[in-house]
Amino acid sequence: MTQFELTAKNRVQRVPKRGSYDKETVYEIIDQALIGHVGFSVDSDPYVIPTLISRQADRLLLHGSSTSRLMKHIQSGAPLCIAVTHVDGLVLARSVFHHSINYRSAVLFGTGELISNADAKMEALRLFTERLVPGRWDDVRPPNEVEFKATAVAAIEIDLASAKVRVGPPGDDEEDYNLPVWAGVLPVRQQYDEAIPDDRLDPAINFPQYLREFIDSH
Repeated sequence: MTQFELTAKNRVQRVPKRGSYDKETVYEIIDQALIGHVGFSVDSDPYVIPTLISRQADRLLLHGSSTSRLMKHIQSGAPLCIAVTHVDGLVLARSVFHHSINYRSAVLFGTGELISNADAKMEALRLFTERLVPGRWDDVRPPNEVEFKATAVAAIEIDLASAKVRVGPPGDDEEDYNLPVWAGVLPVRQQYDEAIPDDRLDPAINFPQYLREFIDSH
């Protein structure tokens, strides 16, 4: 299937023309994000946790302390909602009402389980590390036994999802186009600056080529 099922749960209600339910659009938004906000409820109390995310096929990967509230919630089989958002521009209109933001967002629904197989868990940790900077995993020390045990990794089956995207200029009321007010879009993007060495870094250690390529590509 290339599309998520459309239900009352994942249907885009406000400005539905901006909604999309195809997996390619949703997964592209996920794959370009570092952080997702995970919403869940424990004893009728709501929680939203920002956390590093990664994707493995049709599953979203999360990791954290093995004793965390979130990981215990996932282990119980209770449902989750995860939101991912990119801000691409400030939309400056001629009226206050029509100011907006150009964005790409995705909302995911599903349940998950902790990854217990040691090899699968290590592979998930590798994916998280490579999600930060490709090439990093092979350059650093892997988790030791204590660190590995203290870290839980969960795989969330993405049962339902939707994307919502706004692009383009402001949509002012026709009579406002004659107002003497600047209008347009102020683009927003994330970029990486020059790396700052650790104060205790051995000066004999060269800056990694993979990290230079990563910075240059962004």
